[in-house]
Amino acid sequence: MSMLSGTVDAVIGVDTHRDHHTVAVVDPTGGSVATIELASDAFGYRRMLAFARQHAAGRRVWAIEGTGSFGAGLTTYLLEHREWVVEIDRPARPARRNGAKNDELDAVRAAREALARDHLAQPRRRGEREAMRVLLTTRAGAVAARTKAICQLKALIVGAPEQLRDQLRRDTTDNQLVRCARLRTLPQHSVEHRCTVRALRTCARQALFLEAQAADLETELEELVTVAAPELMELPGVGVVTAAQILISWSHAGRLRNEAAFAALAGVAPIPASSGQTVRHRLNRSGDRQLNRALHTIVLSRLSHDPRTKAYAARRTAEGKTPREIKRCLKRAVARQVYRRLESTAQSSTGTA
Repeated sequence: MSMLSGTVDAVIGVDTHRDHHTVAVVDPTGGSVATIELASDAFGYRRMLAFARQHAAGRRVWAIEGTGSFGAGLTTYLLEHREWVVEIDRPARPARRNGAKNDELDAVRAAREALARDHLAQPRRRGEREAMRVLLTTRAGAVAARTKAICQLKALIVGAPEQLRDQLRRDTTDNQLVRCARLRTLPQHSVEHRCTVRALRTCARQALFLEAQAADLETELEELVTVAAPELMELPGVGVVTAAQILISWSHAGRLRNEAAFAALAGVAPIPASSGQTVRHRLNRSGDRQLNRALHTIVLSRLSHDPRTKAYAARRTAEGKTPREIKRCLKRAVARQVYRRLESTAQSSTGTA
């Protein structure tokens, strides 16, 4: 049975875009009542709420696609006005069998999708969580750009004039960056030598700047994580970046109904892959891949440094498990541990307050 069955008088589906949103009111049986397209700004949000109050005066719920991107502004506005909002991220079936598609059909489909689902997700919160998200995203961009600059630097060293190549190619990456950032040219150097030095210096300084930028962002991120969930950093293998990603995906207490839902979100819930006399499970390749990456990083750290995890891996290896299967089991266990820690801490904080 649908979660909304008998609880609402109307579902309002919203197809979100950068400059405008399409809103569709659907009755409990899935019939379309009214649609409208309005600008995605403060005035448009007020008109959308007035439209909903006119055509869905009773118990209503908003089913919004992209509550964390194009629909973030509308979601925040509706929550401030005490409206019930659920997130529709990925449809369980195609919008139309014949492939028909436009904004009105997508809005109606979002509403019908909410009516059909057994479980509905709450939108992620903003505030501290959003602050962590923007810092983490920007840091990831800086790290990726630094890696690209280093790769370009190494390629320049390979093709540099012999005198430069001999000086630099045997150094470590850190030493190459420092030395290349300080390179100078002399008038007697050839034009090739001078231009290569300039290119090496530019790449090295760019990489060093991005490294410092990423470190500054990580420092700010650590301050937010320490305030939001200091107990998370106490777990083995959990660092600033992985803790921030876990908090971003988890968002707040009660958003996910249980630890199995959190594991499914992280893509670590085992998927049955049995056939005939073979009984096994395989990796789940869906879900939040950044959260999955964070759990994977924690598992790798524990396999290297945590004695209990090493003992577990040795025991499972003796039982015939492959390294991939062992990591899958460990990621599921880490997801359970992290979820319980976050939920229990949130409940104790609420009880104390």
